[in-house]
Amino acid sequence: MRLLKLVPDNTNIGFVRVRFIAFVITALLTIASLAVVGARGLNMGVDFVGGLMIEAKFQTVPQLDAVRSNIDGLGVGVSSLQQFGDPKTVSIRLPIPESSDEGATNAVVSKVSASLVKQFPGVTFTRYDTVSGKVSEELIQNGVLAVILAVLGIAIFSWLRYEWQFGVSTFVAIVHDVLMTLGFFALTQLEFDLNIVAAVLTIIGYSINDKMVIDDRIRENMRKYRQMDMKALIDLSVNETLPRTVMTSVTVMLALGALLLFGGHVLRGFAAAMMLGIVVGTYSSVYVSSSLLITLGLEPQRFSAKPKESRPDAERVGPQP
Repeated sequence: MRLLKLVPDNTNIGFVRVRFIAFVITALLTIASLAVVGARGLNMGVDFVGGLMIEAKFQTVPQLDAVRSNIDGLGVGVSSLQQFGDPKTVSIRLPIPESSDEGATNAVVSKVSASLVKQFPGVTFTRYDTVSGKVSEELIQNGVLAVILAVLGIAIFSWLRYEWQFGVSTFVAIVHDVLMTLGFFALTQLEFDLNIVAAVLTIIGYSINDKMVIDDRIRENMRKYRQMDMKALIDLSVNETLPRTVMTSVTVMLALGALLLFGGHVLRGFAAAMMLGIVVGTYSSVYVSSSLLITLGLEPQRFSAKPKESRPDAERVGPQP
């Protein structure tokens, strides 16, 4: 049986050769991402802004002004509407009722539902969520803290496990991945909720796993080929791990594609964030963090371990043809 190979044997791509182009592209994308986040902001879900969220699915594409006028006339507060998933599905946000009684929230939901059913026959309500302002504030703090601690913890681990250059390059790569994800959500205005925070943390885990595989191979080759030029050594290491990187990315993308198509709109944002994260995480591991090691001055001669005498290729000075 012939084995499927997405990357041919003896692949020798010069990733390092285009590192300055990659650095420029990365810097431009990072600036653009920050600009979009600053200009448009994130469409925070009810998890982070607090309030009552009702999800309504209409028989036909509704006029949002008519829906808003209907709800605002009920005296339950100023509504905020957004279509998502498909044009017939509308997210309705309302302020939390002044009373903390569970019955007050149910009364608002019933009042809004009855009014919309009367004006838009056939409308159905798939879910509603409610989060208080205090809880949402704690969720924001905990979410941001989780992401920061994850980034710093992984960077420190990489620093202690390898050399300080690996820690810096890991930190840069992860921050790049997180900023690209935030920029994507600011641009698309997909709802940013706790599911997306979970996706961001998963992206960090995926990216660091991919990067650790490459870093381990770089370190092994630095011990084996202490006289090799660093650019050639990094190209060799990335090419050696490329089949694993491509196969992992493709299989994960297939699973996420199925989740995006058939997982429903609740998981659509999570799946979209993960798919973007796979692309930017692979890019940053291959083109950014590895090449950044050269800029940071990492050299094979810094490793004191001597190669085994029995290995005839211990002083290899160039990649295999």
